[in-house]
Amino acid sequence: MNHEILAKELIGANERIVLIYAFNATGKTRLSVAYKDATKSGDGSHAGVYYNAYSEDLFVWDNDPENGETKILLDIRKSSLNRFHSSLTEDDIRDKLNRFHPSYRFDFIPHENPEDGIRSVMFFHEVTDSEDPNKISKMPFKISRGEERIFVWCFFLALFEVEGWADKQSSHFFIDDPVSSLDDHNIFITASTIYDLIEEHYEKRKFVITTHHIGLFSILSDMLTKGEKASKFKKLTRICTLSLKNKEVSLESSRNDVFLYHLRILQVLDQAHAAGEIKAYHFALLRQVLENVASFLGVSQFSYVLKQIGIDDEDEVATIINTLSHRKVYYFESDDLNSDSLATFEKVFTGVKQKYQFVLHTPVAAIPIQLSESPAVKISTGSVKAAVTKTEVKAARKAPTKATKA
Repeated sequence: MNHEILAKELIGANERIVLIYAFNATGKTRLSVAYKDATKSGDGSHAGVYYNAYSEDLFVWDNDPENGETKILLDIRKSSLNRFHSSLTEDDIRDKLNRFHPSYRFDFIPHENPEDGIRSVMFFHEVTDSEDPNKISKMPFKISRGEERIFVWCFFLALFEVEGWADKQSSHFFIDDPVSSLDDHNIFITASTIYDLIEEHYEKRKFVITTHHIGLFSILSDMLTKGEKASKFKKLTRICTLSLKNKEVSLESSRNDVFLYHLRILQVLDQAHAAGEIKAYHFALLRQVLENVASFLGVSQFSYVLKQIGIDDEDEVATIINTLSHRKVYYFESDDLNSDSLATFEKVFTGVKQKYQFVLHTPVAAIPIQLSESPAVKISTGSVKAAVTKTEVKAARKAPTKATKA
């Protein structure tokens, strides 16, 4: 099967949401192009909207070498989308960017003819004159590759809302890997933006999401099939893997199987644990591992696994993990954890590794997690309640109070 045949299979699929994991070089971008070509109308117009490598390629740096890099700009190549730029403002992009907490400011630089849209984006820091505090200058600079990817993604999120484009090409969204060059925390926030987009449009549009990133795939899979609104999405969602064998591509279901990438998730957790860099979003991955182990053991609740690794009050600890893996915790609040939450992670993660002896080929923890002054071996109900702050509980008020069924 080639990408064109596979695209037609996806078009004819009953599921409204298709989430695809694929290694690099298996043809995610080729699949998005094949899908676009297969859904064009007779006059060549597009039926849906796309975010892929071609979208990112519209943004190109002008490093201004002739002037010593004093006016660095991110140029936007002209395309059919430029005519919709006039409906965008800096505030529209900032509204999307806020959840990523950017450290920079920016201005749009329009073409001389307003109908041609936005020519460039200038990112800048404000610098106060040392002799005149009332004199403030804008100092252009080049943002990092990860910050650039976030900006471009948020640019398109805002563009999706512009009348005349996404509302006219309203058949589907095809989103291909918007997370290249992003760190783990921003990948999880990006997953939240995709989830929000699905929640807003899934009744009228189809979604195809492809990614090579295990974290993005895992958290979206969890949100759509096991999250607080899974009853709305689960039957409409297809979870699969794009496989390339002997130059033939195919989609293999991952929905009912033990998640084959659990070792990769464990490696991510082990690396963060070794570096002493456990954050709130790591609980989402820890929960995925526990659910995979529970599924492998043939049980429906991961609290069973907690009991097997020696955790007392396993239902209460499962509640903590559910709450801390709730997207609103790492989305709205700081991703730092208090000492009790770190103690919970330490107890559960090391218990899983010791019980099941996974071979991860990752470094042994060199920086121990800082626990409370007198951590108890038993995680009691009292310490469970202390492990989640009032803010986190409020943010995750709708999170399940029992372990989610696999």
